[in-house]
Parts: sequence; structure tokens; C-alpha cells
Amino acid sequence: MKGKTPAESKTIMTDMVLPGETNPLNNLFGGELLARMDRCAAIAARRHSRRIVVTASVNHVAFSRAVPLGSVVTVEAKVSRAFKTSMEVFIDVWIEDRESGSKNKANEGIYTFVAVDETGRPIEIPELIPETDLEKSRFAAALRRKQLSLLLSGKMKPSEATELKALFMEE
Repeated sequence: MKGKTPAESKTIMTDMVLPGETNPLNNLFGGELLARMDRCAAIAARRHSRRIVVTASVNHVAFSRAVPLGSVVTVEAKVSRAFKTSMEVFIDVWIEDRESGSKNKANEGIYTFVAVDETGRPIEIPELIPETDLEKSRFAAALRRKQLSLLLSGKMKPSEATELKALFMEE
């Protein structure tokens, strides 16, 4: 199976925040943003695996800035690491300034997806080949996040978490 780059999974969705999607403060509901992020990330995961994908976990979401009514919101997702059947997808959320058109980062998230066959069984996916410095950084961090998750769930022994141990070992 031939490896793929993060660029091959890149997905960009742009939309406007409408009144029915806002809370009493006229900001986008957090759940609405999570749904947009999930859809964008699912497309990125499917582009990488070319398989049906299911959301396995929402590993991290940072609501750094409110997204006001009328904002133009861009959600960008790329696979940051592929494992045997699962993949981590990093999502950046941008708000476009109404007057200048410049984009400011508002939020980010990290989701994990599993590729499955038509019966719902996990299926092997291509490896990911990071190219840019940011992609390489996210790629390395993804393994540490996976080990931490496995460690906390009891599915990995502390002695097996080599990437996490390396963070704390003096050279």
C-alpha cells in the first residue's frame, strides 16, 4: 500500500454563521462548530484511507475565540498521522475579518478516525508521509498522544510508552 502525504487529505470547508446556529450571545454554538469540524475531518480521513471512516474520539478541542453571527468560518483538516487502521486528523478553524479579509485562528481540534469495511470491521490504511516542518511536528506529537491515550485506558503498560518516556528522560 503506497503512503500518502498530508496534502492529499487536506480538506477546506467555508461557511457563514447564521442566526439559527447561535447562542443568546449571538456566537456560534460550540456543538455546531464541533459538527462542522467532525464533517471536515471525516472527509480528510476518507481522502487518506479511501474507506468508510468513523469518529473514534475527539482528543482535543480548544475554543480560543468566539465565532460571532455573520462570520465567515473556514475549517481546515489534514491527517496528521496514520496508524494501522486509525488516523489522527488535526483541524484548524479560522475566522475571516469582515473588512480586511485576513484570517485569524479561532479554534483547533484533534480527532481520531478508524477506517472500516462495509461490515464495520477496521481495515488497514496507507502510512502518512509528512513533508513540512509543521506536518513532521504534528506527526511526532500524534504518537505521544496515542501512547498517552492507551496508557490512560490501561491498554498499554508504562514501560511500553517509549515516546512518552523519552519526554522525561535526561540525555
